[in-house]
Amino acid sequence: MKKSIAVIFDSAGTLLHMYRVAKDLNTGRMVDEIESTALVAKKPHQALVVLHTDPETILKQDPNILLIKFINDNDIAIDISCSSSPFTVDMAFDIIKKDNMKISDLHDVLTCVKGQCPNVFYLAAGVIVNSQTCTIPYVLSTGGRVFRNTRYTIKTLGEQGVDTYIASGDSMRNLRQLAKCVQIPIERVFDIATTHDKERIVLEMKKKYDTVVMVGDGINDILALRAADVGVMTTQQGDVRPEKLKNAADVVIKDISEVLTIIDNM
Repeated sequence: MKKSIAVIFDSAGTLLHMYRVAKDLNTGRMVDEIESTALVAKKPHQALVVLHTDPETILKQDPNILLIKFINDNDIAIDISCSSSPFTVDMAFDIIKKDNMKISDLHDVLTCVKGQCPNVFYLAAGVIVNSQTCTIPYVLSTGGRVFRNTRYTIKTLGEQGVDTYIASGDSMRNLRQLAKCVQIPIERVFDIATTHDKERIVLEMKKKYDTVVMVGDGINDILALRAADVGVMTTQQGDVRPEKLKNAADVVIKDISEVLTIIDNM
């Protein structure tokens, strides 16, 4: 009897090649090619906050209004994508409420990403909050396109009878578009998945499948990589990754299509 296999993919940096930029609100300096989860992990008491709104809606706003006014006036929901210590949405909201960050800061990072990635497939914006200083130290934006072999890899896995999933810290607004593009059923997409959520998803899948493979590239994938039957770290994004992330993986690959070889060798 053929054994059942599930492959769970992270999205940004794994299925998608990303361009990322952050603005340091203390200095006003723009920093490109950052890794969002690594930036959060640099200090304790930090969290990455996802804004559930279309970036184009943000760009249409008066740049001089405060972020909190934009959120309140437009009834924008927020979520915690990842954090370096325990964090709640209420904690994040209180910090945003007290901070004087303006929409112009979001305009800056979104415009930068759009300029670097014309006809971008994927675009998102968020802020990093710090509960110790009660401030927003960074605002950031990410954009990208599917890697060249992403669609082929997922299509081939499906033809082999392998079930594919997405577990990502991003919002469903962006993930819905990605899932449609790579033809992963929306019911197999887990959004706003934190480090512990990804681990839980892997453990739940292990009850349903003979083998569960986790494919990721960020520090927020580390627990899921360890929990999976086979943890696969991809370096296709091309930027530096922590050594402890490599140590958590069973296999390190340079191209997403190498997942097919891993499955063939099972």
